Amino acid sequence: MSIKKWKTLESEYLIRRPWLTARRDKVQLPSGTVHPEYYILEYPSWVNVIAVTVDGQFLMVEQYRHGLQDVFTELVAGVMEDGEEPIEAAKRELMEETGYGKGDWKLLTVLSQNPSTTTNLTYCFLATGVEPVSVQHLDATEDIEIRLLSEDEVKAMLLNDELKQALMAAPLWKYFALKGL
Repeated sequence: MSIKKWKTLESEYLIRRPWLTARRDKVQLPSGTVHPEYYILEYPSWVNVIAVTVDGQFLMVEQYRHGLQDVFTELVAGVMEDGEEPIEAAKRELMEETGYGKGDWKLLTVLSQNPSTTTNLTYCFLATGVEPVSVQHLDATEDIEIRLLSEDEVKAMLLNDELKQALMAAPLWKYFALKGL
């Protein structure tokens, strides 16, 4: 037996805002069962960056997150703009949030926050040898502080469950697994 796709019978948008688009689908499963209310959140694709400086420090950012109402240390991350390639979005976000650039870049992994209810992907990059080339260029809604951390400090944050954003913790775990640490 092979798994088959569901058939969308109807779709209705419940809200369409710049940062939140939600729709209700009526779907039919391959078995014929109809699910009258299946909710989907549509987001643009995202990027994040494991940035390591020329001297081996992890370049991270600290900012307030209203959902959990606390300040968190995170990877640089952001939304891809329409028509923007993931690598270009990642480089732009690193420059805007930290003023760092240059370095060697590669795609580390591509993840979904929840493929059952969201439509976007997160492209996770590794940038090594980055260095300061400008100042921060923050949006009016951003309040971000730069943090430089050692490899041991980042590993400790992972082991102590201090990195709460799963789409950031997962690529860091992969990074350390590939390094054999």
